[in-house]
Amino acid sequence: MKYSMLLIIIVAVIVFSCNNESKKSTEEATMADTTKSIENKIMIPQSTCYMSVTGKDTFNLKLEKFPNVVTGTLSYNFYEKDDNNGTIDGLLNGDTLTANYTFKSEGKSSIRQVAFLITDSSVIEGFAPMEKKEDKMMFKELKEINFKSGTKFIKIQCPIQ
Repeated sequence: MKYSMLLIIIVAVIVFSCNNESKKSTEEATMADTTKSIENKIMIPQSTCYMSVTGKDTFNLKLEKFPNVVTGTLSYNFYEKDDNNGTIDGLLNGDTLTANYTFKSEGKSSIRQVAFLITDSSVIEGFAPMEKKEDKMMFKELKEINFKSGTKFIKIQCPIQ
C-alpha cells in the first residue's frame, strides 16, 4: 500500500513537471510571437513629392504613404498673396486620397478637406461644392468630386532635408 501511494505521488510529480514545461514553452512561444508582431508593425513610409507651377504660383505636395493611411505636407505659394502651408492626414482608397488639410493662412489655423487622384507620375487635386461641418470645410458629397479640371501636380524628386 505504501509502495503504490509512493508510486502515485511520483507519477503525479512527473506529470505535473511535464505539464509545467509544456506551459513554459507555450508562454515563451507566445512572447516570441508578440515581440515579432511588434517589430513587424514598425513601417517606414513611402515618400513621394509633387509640384505644380501655374504662372507665378507654386504648389508643393509631399505624401508619406503607409498601406492605407497617408500623411504629408501641402503648400500653396501664391504670387503676391498669402500662402497656405500645412499638413495632410487621410485615407487612400484605391487611387483616390481623401484627407484633412490643416493649414495656416493669414495667421489663422483652418481645416479643409482635400482629395487627390494619384497616378504613377502625377496627382490631380479634385474639387466639389463644400460646406462647413464641425469647424471644417468638407465636401458636401464625395461622389461629386471632379478631377478633370483640378490642379495637376507632377512627381519630382523629394528635396533632401
